[in-house]
Amino acid sequence: RFGTEIDGSFGQYPGTDSQGGEIYAQLASSAGFDGTSPFSGEAYDSVALVLLAMQSAGSTAPGDYVDHVLNVANAPGEKIMPGELEKALQLLADGVEIDYVGASAVELIGPGESGGRYIEVDFTDGQMVTTSYR
Repeated sequence: RFGTEIDGSFGQYPGTDSQGGEIYAQLASSAGFDGTSPFSGEAYDSVALVLLAMQSAGSTAPGDYVDHVLNVANAPGEKIMPGELEKALQLLADGVEIDYVGASAVELIGPGESGGRYIEVDFTDGQMVTTSYR
């Protein structure tokens, strides 16, 4: 809870209202931590993308797998949600393309930058209130 002197303020922080975000929050809760905290889903996704890019490249050398990150992060391919890393690793081993959606609705643009998703909030009556997702 915030004091009412902050009423009328607004802000944003990373987050999504996607299906993957809901799945991740449930998995995190079952594991004993808060998966809705800022950057939690993004941290999970970043590690997952490196793991999947390594599998796609067949190598753990960064110079080998760097070009595979965009391939596993974006369409085309079978959509991969949080908790489906074993499935994704097997699909890649079998030569099947994947589209890693993850906890933060991953979509990489340009040279590998995130398209970005965030939550907009307002402060009303001493409470932080979500107003929209972008």
